[in-house]
Amino acid sequence: MGRESGRGIGRRTVLQGSAAASAALAVPAAASAASAASGAPAQALPGRPSAQWGVQVGDVTASSGLVWVRSDRPARVIVETSATESFTRVKRWHGPLVGPGTDFTGRTALHGLPAGSQVHYRVLLADPEDPRRTGEPVHGTFRTVAERRKDVRFVWSGDLAGQGWGINPDHGGYRIFEEMRRREPDFFLCSGDNIYADGPMAETVALPDGSTWRNLLTPEKTKVAETLDEYRGNFRYNLLDPALRRFHAEVPTITQWDDHEVLNNWYPGEILVDDRYTEKNVDVLAARARRAFAEYFPISTLRPDASGRVYRVQHHGPLLDVFVLDCRTYRDANSPGRQPEDTQGILGAEQLAWLKRELSRSRAVWKVIACDMPLGLVVPDGDTDFEAVAQGDPGAPLGRELQMAELLRHIKHRKITGTVWLTADVHYTSAQHYDPSRAAFKDFAPFWEFVSGPLNAGAFPGVKLDGTFGPEQSFVKAPTRANVSPAEGFQFYGEVDIDGDSAEMTVRLREDGGKVLFTKVLRPGLVGQ
Repeated sequence: MGRESGRGIGRRTVLQGSAAASAALAVPAAASAASAASGAPAQALPGRPSAQWGVQVGDVTASSGLVWVRSDRPARVIVETSATESFTRVKRWHGPLVGPGTDFTGRTALHGLPAGSQVHYRVLLADPEDPRRTGEPVHGTFRTVAERRKDVRFVWSGDLAGQGWGINPDHGGYRIFEEMRRREPDFFLCSGDNIYADGPMAETVALPDGSTWRNLLTPEKTKVAETLDEYRGNFRYNLLDPALRRFHAEVPTITQWDDHEVLNNWYPGEILVDDRYTEKNVDVLAARARRAFAEYFPISTLRPDASGRVYRVQHHGPLLDVFVLDCRTYRDANSPGRQPEDTQGILGAEQLAWLKRELSRSRAVWKVIACDMPLGLVVPDGDTDFEAVAQGDPGAPLGRELQMAELLRHIKHRKITGTVWLTADVHYTSAQHYDPSRAAFKDFAPFWEFVSGPLNAGAFPGVKLDGTFGPEQSFVKAPTRANVSPAEGFQFYGEVDIDGDSAEMTVRLREDGGKVLFTKVLRPGLVGQ
């Protein structure tokens, strides 16, 4: 399909115009940004506005994209687009005036773009008092969605800076993003746990082989996040990494969230008994975290004030629709999961109805269900409760399984084909095939679920399968002990290729470094493959 020989024209050189800004970003810059966010006077900052945190583009369509940037002070956002790297013909987009109300972040919507085309852009930040004073431009590029059948490639994973493993310059920082960038994907699907707001870090950690892991630290990473500024600081922390900033400048994102954007295994209405927290009401913490999440990612359905929603469908031409789920905001309390009725479930009634409706409307060959929690893997929460859908009882659906049974039944009875489930969360990689012939609940059509991650976090042993929906594990790679560091391996991402001619989907499970661990080819229209 020509992907290995540089299909993205100009993507290798797109960052040349912003190299100086990228090189300037370090912990002192994080400290100055934190000072600005806490109310330090903008006039105390010398020079011109700086976009040193890089750029992002989210939820790209055939004709639009949403550009994100962060300033180091109040500034007017200006985006210039061109069909060429030389910017000989430029279209200018006037974005928002950013300030402390959004932690100096802002998004600019680009509309009317040509389908299936490479778009080069540069972001400038202008002094509100003197628009002629602009900072160094930061460059990026992305390709709009093709309206006709064309090869599609994307990567997915989750779990960044977890279990005390942060940016280690000696390890190459978040080096897996450089590996994924070289794959030249059309977009990156992040399956959640973009930050670990509940995971303070130490400056150094002793490793089993006698070596030392060294974390880059900022003040917000030395305690659990509780305030809005502390949650914001967790998102800023990741942007200190050059590999992540390069990746964002070249690869659009489809981002969802999971638990660690707030705290481990949280659910609405929860009251904490954790002594690390002075604020015990999880709903209060979740509201602050959601606002920071909304400020730091370009998500088309979620505004910077946190209004709107995370769940959405992203159409990627005639071959692919991506259904992005939110398994956090609307779930019921974690429990043993044995109740015979459960209308709330893990999605909530409204999101479930939306998903059924949108799946029925989809005309795409492949319908990727991007779920931030696995379906048939037993993920415990303490000694008696369960965190995901499965609860270890291989019999008829109970608890949250009831909602998933309703969804799977709907998919079968409406003859919805081409559903594939992608997720992360469990900190290892695996592939499961679900088949009613092996299941206690039989009213569904066979399908595959693929698991990847972590990106840069602790790796964990595999968990058990629940037989309710008949999963059979075709592949798994996981360590034998808990919280294995990134220095020891077990960091994973998944890659999906869809052939524009045959519409075949090839799923590859890869590890850091690019090695392919498992490959599955799925053919359109075949049931039980």
